[in-house]
Amino acid sequence: MTDANTQGAGQAAQASNGQGLANQAEIESVVGRILVELKDIPGPLLPILHEVQHQLGYVPDSSLPIIGKALNISRAEVHGVVTFYHHFSSKPRGRHIIEVCRAESCQSMGGRDLEAHAKSALGLDWYQTTMDKEITLEPVFCLGNCACSPAIRVGDEVYGRMDAEQFDEIVDELRTVPLAFSANPAEVK
Repeated sequence: MTDANTQGAGQAAQASNGQGLANQAEIESVVGRILVELKDIPGPLLPILHEVQHQLGYVPDSSLPIIGKALNISRAEVHGVVTFYHHFSSKPRGRHIIEVCRAESCQSMGGRDLEAHAKSALGLDWYQTTMDKEITLEPVFCLGNCACSPAIRVGDEVYGRMDAEQFDEIVDELRTVPLAFSANPAEVK
């Protein structure tokens, strides 16, 4: 879904309170636009759920009956798909998701120490989000980067041979807010 209006709606919902949390009116608006675009394609449920998560940052429980009604399926069927696939989250997550590989190769190459450090450094357990809503910590079971264990993924980027120092550098980078610059020097104060 690349329609600029739809993307704008998603960005508006994410920006509603600065934390990716949308109110019910925003949820209904975003989900409604997605349904108009995708409900008539073959096998629409997964693409709809992916787009809802992409635009809102999660799949709100309140969106399930709306999606179910539009597709003529029960809320329970929609809920079953959301809870079956680990990619979907029914709770707001941080702006950045850090996934720590827990597969055997990573475990044998220092993954347990990395897990402990990640939890301690962020003050989180699995599936928790920092108070500033910037980072969510999640386990993942194999990133396919076994030759470079231990590994983490941040967004779409996989990092191998990860250690505590590198982890901290990545977290610091994620928390760095880029400065706003203007093309017009008169606007810069």
